[in-house]
Amino acid sequence: MVDSPSLFWRLKRQKYNLIGTQCITCNDLFFPPKNFCPFCRRKGKIVDKQFSGRGEIISYTVIRAAPQGFEIYAPYTVALIKLEEGPTISGQVVANDKSVEIGVKVMSTFRRMYEDGSAGQIHYGLKWYVV
Repeated sequence: MVDSPSLFWRLKRQKYNLIGTQCITCNDLFFPPKNFCPFCRRKGKIVDKQFSGRGEIISYTVIRAAPQGFEIYAPYTVALIKLEEGPTISGQVVANDKSVEIGVKVMSTFRRMYEDGSAGQIHYGLKWYVV
């Protein structure tokens, strides 16, 4: 992993608060945030949208052979989660592998993600737990 404090701080608001965007012209929702609506184009007006943090697992996988730097976390579950509001995002599910199934309801939680670089900068973010 590479130290990237500027990227870390630039994305902090969205990562920590699950803030996406909404086009108030067509009411479509986006996460990650978009600067313009791909459907309305110039006519669209984009505003911030706070998502509830509630969703449903629509697909998942258990990572047993983790990429470099994440070996100590394996095995872990990563899922595609359809938010209550509509957008689909991916995230790590903090749960017993046996409790993770398609259709299971999940809720976001603020957790430690990983340590980065030689100084061990700790990154936090959203993970998901089964409700």
